[in-house]
Amino acid sequence: MPPSRTSTTPALGGSRWNTFPATDTMTAREFFTGTEPLLQGVIDALRSVDRQILGAQIHATLGLGTRETSLPLAIGPDAAPATRELGTQAEAIGREIASWATAALDRLLTHRISLPAGPLVVRSHCYGHLLTHPATDLLMGRRGGPVTMQLYNEWLHQMVLLRDALLPFTNWQDVPLRITPTGLRHTEPARDRFLTELLVRQIRHTSIVNFARHTITGSAGPEDYGFDGSRPDGYGFDHDGGTVLPAVIDAPPLTVPRHLLTWRPNPAAGESATYVAEVRDYYAAPRTLIEHLLPTTGTPGPITARIVAEPVVDGTRTAHVEVTHAAHNDATARVDLGQCLRGHRFAHRQDPAAHPEAPGDTRTADTWSLLSAPGLVWTEGGDVTLDATAQNNTVVLALLGRLYPDNVVLRPADRRAGPVTAARNGPSGLVIDIRREAHQGS
Repeated sequence: MPPSRTSTTPALGGSRWNTFPATDTMTAREFFTGTEPLLQGVIDALRSVDRQILGAQIHATLGLGTRETSLPLAIGPDAAPATRELGTQAEAIGREIASWATAALDRLLTHRISLPAGPLVVRSHCYGHLLTHPATDLLMGRRGGPVTMQLYNEWLHQMVLLRDALLPFTNWQDVPLRITPTGLRHTEPARDRFLTELLVRQIRHTSIVNFARHTITGSAGPEDYGFDGSRPDGYGFDHDGGTVLPAVIDAPPLTVPRHLLTWRPNPAAGESATYVAEVRDYYAAPRTLIEHLLPTTGTPGPITARIVAEPVVDGTRTAHVEVTHAAHNDATARVDLGQCLRGHRFAHRQDPAAHPEAPGDTRTADTWSLLSAPGLVWTEGGDVTLDATAQNNTVVLALLGRLYPDNVVLRPADRRAGPVTAARNGPSGLVIDIRREAHQGS
């Protein structure tokens, strides 16, 4: 009769290469450390490892523009803004993971980690990652073989899944990824949809949010309802003590990425919920001509702003920017946060290298009149300039939410003497002059 087992640690082998619980959350670095049994298994199986070859392989797989790249994404000057931002993310995250891998190989060659139950043998379903010629010779030649190849294949694929899962996040090293006994393979269907859209069209913001939700929660939110009119326009979500919203929420609108998200700890976010815009189709929203508003009256006085989230209803919630004007007896106006974020994504940015010239014929508008106007504000009578140099980031975000998101230009204050050189869709535009690094605060 075999002895009874007292340990609850799962045996490694077959499809199991880790001791992860059924579900857990880990940061990127914690997950990378959790995959080290696979690397140790490769080292043990090879007996003689060329670390330069394996180091070059992970750099080639996670790099862009290589023969072996796992993400054939072009991020040249003609690429869409979201493509460039996600491609830049892929390069930066890939380099960091590859550096971790190089350091881990050096360490495991001299400080071996013990593996339960002897040599590690796993079955890894191939995902088709292309190997360099030296790596093929090493892993499949006389020193390697099927066991070695499958151990390395699983590790390499987990690194690709890790890199891709982190693409939506500016603070990717802090994100609590959902991990299962298959590592990150549970993200494969969502990843396939995300990368397909990224590679074949201009990716939608809702698709970035939906993939981010999968990597953190392992499930889809209301964004997955379909394209029959029932799908809410999700721009972020709450989950398990954290909130994921676009990076501009607490960063300078002129320089922050338009399409990337930031994970923020939020003890109040105990209930999972998707943030949705109040008006799904902004084309149908009421509009106010800026020509009908009060002209500018000079310095507007202190305007404060804060973001307020509404209660969760059927798994969704809205939020707004609440702006208050002290010089108008603390009058308050509310601007939908979803529309603010649309406005930021769609706004043109003045080229910082543009040379100032003599100002053209432009009108000015009063900031508070615009913030408190009904509907979305637009113009048909030529360029209009808004001086937001005294306002903080949240007030600027509120302005972007109040303007009809067409021909809106963000311009650095030190370039406001010059013409508007950003690409636009027509002759009439709304130009917001802001500081390059607008301050935070209320």
